Amino acid sequence: MNKTLLITGSILGILGIILGAFAAHGLEKLVDADAIKSFETGVRYQIYHAFFLLILGSTSFVNLKTKKAIFYLVLFGVVFFSGSIYGLATNVLSSFDFKTIALITPIGGLLLIVAWIVMLVGIIRSKVD
Repeated sequence: MNKTLLITGSILGILGIILGAFAAHGLEKLVDADAIKSFETGVRYQIYHAFFLLILGSTSFVNLKTKKAIFYLVLFGVVFFSGSIYGLATNVLSSFDFKTIALITPIGGLLLIVAWIVMLVGIIRSKVD
């Protein structure tokens, strides 16, 4: 599981850097400033959670079962939260109306919050000092 966490964190980080560069250099002529700001919010939270997975995969303070739960919460949270923000911010560039699935943005945010809570509880319950 640690290797999976580290690989996923690395991939989320790589994609976050690529998407951040795209927002800074590729979107400016395609969408307005508010859309770019929203897109950058998605990137920021993706990067935060890439680091979160990298830290989680490098620690022994949380047991395997808890790590697995956090992994899925973060993975789905980032896809729902950041992914939907990417779609909403670039909605004018797509034939799909991302506004129809905008409700998944707060669900993704909730999954990310729950992941941090699960981590906190896992650390508190840990026998490692």
